[in-house]
Amino acid sequence: MTFTITGESRSNTFAFETTALIKASGFREYDARWWFGYPGSGKAPELNLIGVQALGMGLATLMRRLGVEPEIVTGHDFRSYSLGIKLALVSGLMAAGAKVKDVGLAVSPMAYFAQFALNVPSVAMVTASHNENGWTGVKMGVERPLTFGPDEMAALKKIVLSGDFDLVGSGSYEFVEGFREIYLADLVAGRNIGRKLKVVVACGNGTAGAFAPEALGRIGCEVVPLDVELDHSFPRYNPNPEDMQMLHAIRDKVLQTGADVGLGFDGDGDRCGVVDNEGNEIFADKIGVMLARDISRDNPGSTFVVDVKSTGLFNTDPVLKANGAVADYWKTGHSYIKRRVAELGAIAGFEKSGHFFFNPPIGRGYDDGLVTAIAVCRMLDRNPAKSMADLYRELPLTYGTPTMSAHCDDDVKYDVVERVTAGMVQIKAAGRAFASQQIVDLITVNGVRIVAKDGTWGLVRASSNKPELVVVVESPVSSDRRREMFEALDEVLRRNPEVGPYNQTF
Repeated sequence: MTFTITGESRSNTFAFETTALIKASGFREYDARWWFGYPGSGKAPELNLIGVQALGMGLATLMRRLGVEPEIVTGHDFRSYSLGIKLALVSGLMAAGAKVKDVGLAVSPMAYFAQFALNVPSVAMVTASHNENGWTGVKMGVERPLTFGPDEMAALKKIVLSGDFDLVGSGSYEFVEGFREIYLADLVAGRNIGRKLKVVVACGNGTAGAFAPEALGRIGCEVVPLDVELDHSFPRYNPNPEDMQMLHAIRDKVLQTGADVGLGFDGDGDRCGVVDNEGNEIFADKIGVMLARDISRDNPGSTFVVDVKSTGLFNTDPVLKANGAVADYWKTGHSYIKRRVAELGAIAGFEKSGHFFFNPPIGRGYDDGLVTAIAVCRMLDRNPAKSMADLYRELPLTYGTPTMSAHCDDDVKYDVVERVTAGMVQIKAAGRAFASQQIVDLITVNGVRIVAKDGTWGLVRASSNKPELVVVVESPVSSDRRREMFEALDEVLRRNPEVGPYNQTF
């Protein structure tokens, strides 16, 4: 079928209503995400509903060409336009012969769970995650519990932008009634806690507000709700547990109410952020170490996959060493970590952004913020004499930075990282010092992570979905060593005029 695809079109025009607008840059490494816009935003849209329909046609076409049974689960997050986008996607899926099972309003992990519960191989979840209003996207997969990586996204992009669809018809649609309760019942089954925990549950008015308070209440927590009312205008802040505004709001509520822990969820419920009982906002990689300690105590010799932005404690923590835990540092990105966890049969995977992946007996391999939250509560239940702050203090002290980003255009950011990596390889090979120490290891699975003799490390990588370079530094020695490593890295980056200023420093 010939289908007119365009990468540019102005809203409120004849062309916008008669051609498929779908900008090529929306096909990212492992997510599809576009600026859909809204009246008065002043920003040109990158996608229209006909473009969403084309995306559905392309996805169902790809499923058939991969030899996957053309059955798919779909759901949508709580945005003013997400239901309409999902229905346009469904019409495209059906045109290319897909049998669609719609679970309705959902957090992303509810759609992933539906692949198992309904015995369906594929998923297409309409969500913009934590992005501000005006954004939309689709998280897709054809092999549970995995979501698309670069190869699948490249194949989908080629099909859609060329209009190369197999419109075989014979598709069907079924709305699955009451699936929210099926998901919640599975989440809480056998996970009750005996310890009386007061828990701040913060949802930023996003989709998780329809799920998280009830799930945590049903396992035995006293829930202190914070911004759990669904409101797609996000009146206080975007639901993003990496954002300091949301974390500070959780901190204030924890201190005000004397809660044992604060748990924050992103817009589509697949990430969880944690604030301890003393108001400390704990980076997700440190939460990962705490959970790895707890899990490896009962499962010695466990393998944990962690992304390259994460703390070095996964390799050096004495408790993890004593438990025989093995850390595998891998590419940043929920799709990459999820796939690596499956490949290695790891018991869990942790990403510094707050995507956590648990294999059986804890989870099914996909990222679910509610499974993470329940795991944190059960960890506290197994340590009745200790507070969340006590468990945090038991970790060896490290001096880390937030995830910092410097602008660098998409068409040059990977070249800059390659140049930086090549330079570091030369320094290590020559035995020269960097940041006053010898380099003992270079991890190059995703950018370059430079590890010094004293354990201080610095990372430079290209962002997967933004025109940015990501920089993270950590030292187990001192804040001065952290600063020294950062300044050495920054000096290297500043040799490249394409690199702009940081969004934040420390």
